[in-house]
Amino acid sequence: MPSDRYQDLFSRVDVPLVDREWPARRLTEAPLWVPVDLRDGNQALAEPMDPARKRNFFELMVTMGYKEIEVGYPSASQTDYDFVRLIADTDIAPEDVTIVVFTPARRDLIERTVESIRGIRNPVVIHMYTATAPLWREVVLGHDRDSLRSLILQGGSDVLEFAGDLDGVRFEFSPEVFNLTEPDYALELCDAVTTLWDASEDRPVILNLPATVEAATPNVYADQIEYMHRNLARRSSVILSVHPHNDRGTGIACAELAVLAGAQRVEGCIFGNGERTGNVDIATLALNLHTQGVDPMIDFSDIDHIRRVVEHSNRIDVHPRHPYVGELVHTAFSGTHQDAIKKGFAEHRARAEATGSRAEDLPWRVPYLPVDPADLGRSYEAVIRVNSQSGKGGIAYLLERDYGIEMPRRLQVDFSRRVQQHTDDSGRELDAEALFGIFERDYLTQSESVRLVELDTASANGTTTTSLRISVDGSTHAATFPDVGPVEATTLLLAEHGLPVEIVSLHQTSLTSGSDAEALTLVEYRLGHRTGWAAGRDRSVLEASVQAVLNAAVAANRSVD
Repeated sequence: MPSDRYQDLFSRVDVPLVDREWPARRLTEAPLWVPVDLRDGNQALAEPMDPARKRNFFELMVTMGYKEIEVGYPSASQTDYDFVRLIADTDIAPEDVTIVVFTPARRDLIERTVESIRGIRNPVVIHMYTATAPLWREVVLGHDRDSLRSLILQGGSDVLEFAGDLDGVRFEFSPEVFNLTEPDYALELCDAVTTLWDASEDRPVILNLPATVEAATPNVYADQIEYMHRNLARRSSVILSVHPHNDRGTGIACAELAVLAGAQRVEGCIFGNGERTGNVDIATLALNLHTQGVDPMIDFSDIDHIRRVVEHSNRIDVHPRHPYVGELVHTAFSGTHQDAIKKGFAEHRARAEATGSRAEDLPWRVPYLPVDPADLGRSYEAVIRVNSQSGKGGIAYLLERDYGIEMPRRLQVDFSRRVQQHTDDSGRELDAEALFGIFERDYLTQSESVRLVELDTASANGTTTTSLRISVDGSTHAATFPDVGPVEATTLLLAEHGLPVEIVSLHQTSLTSGSDAEALTLVEYRLGHRTGWAAGRDRSVLEASVQAVLNAAVAANRSVD
């Protein structure tokens, strides 16, 4: 690995801030979110969006509550130009949504951009950009600092010439690759632009400071933002915006620290699409605030619908482990995690019952789940899934959730061992149906050699008489037991015919599947030094108990044989 070929950021750009204030601040409100999926995200797609996909995506953003949306690069693409004209000619954009259009600092392209917005009734932002970092200046644009400053101010003058008299139109400037631009030069350019555009509190200018190529740890970007925040000449007339990318995988942290450092506005993409490793994910940013008790001001209550629209528009699947939205983000396979989640759900339900509150209204505090899946429109079905790493808590949770089976702890231990053996052999994940199949096979399978033929109980004068008839190896045996219940009567009759078994404990629960419900009896048995579990089910609680004893006797004596 030839690491000596690379320079750290401090060798490339001075970072002058030393008395930083942002580390002592907290995030207490949402910034202004500006999705750039339809422009920055779109230009990163192998197959850019057609008009139908673009409109569908735009309408999703409006429904979610975004109030400022960058809709395209109208001077670069006829499709983008036509989409801006669609907004002008229809009512797809509510009047409180600001439309942002993107242009380089080139006169002919600025003029084309302004043509595209004429007639739009919504507020509009014309977003002009130019790359300002030394490498881009020298290698890409062929300018020094002074000549690039002249180019930017000429572009700013062209914006004023073509759009300065338009009502409801404001301006935005991005010194692209801000994070690799000399801080004094970035400040000089931004102050010159806000002076040219006469930024004022009633018509503020947006200064957008992109980490176009992420190049340092997030604290460095925060220092750069705070430097600008504290030194801009017209700070009260500026909306300070950031646009982090994710080249180092820390775009989220860059944006969060930048807001602490003074940024008021964040540009990014929903679920983080964009060039190379993507733009900052404004969905994750918003939901990070939600899980800290801060209203993100955006509606994610049907996150799977949002994901489907985004995937359809981008033709890129969202990763199963993507924060908040991935298929597996609320799922626990690990046994210790499952046990903690199961206990957390139980405590949450108990707290709701104790306070007479709805569970969804109570403070959320379930281990390993930073957000209630129901807040995002998801059910709890996928929270616990079973594979070879799973433990008894998760397995028991699935059977209780889907089949109503409440297993005592010792049975959970026994059953998890059986499930573990199955998953080790198969290497596959098990759903609740597969778990119930193992449960039926190991505990509920009735032997053809030992069957209940008839059961009758009678009570008189406070005593119970049990009459019982069973079939053992094709022979029928009957007996009546005064003052004895069905479970003890069954063990006595079985012992008389060569099938001794001792019932150590008995647990009554129910078995629900669809609209049907049956009694389910779980018994722990012992024969000699060996213990085990068996179960019986029937619409009659008594017959379910007798069947459990018969199954226990068969299992116990089979193991002895």
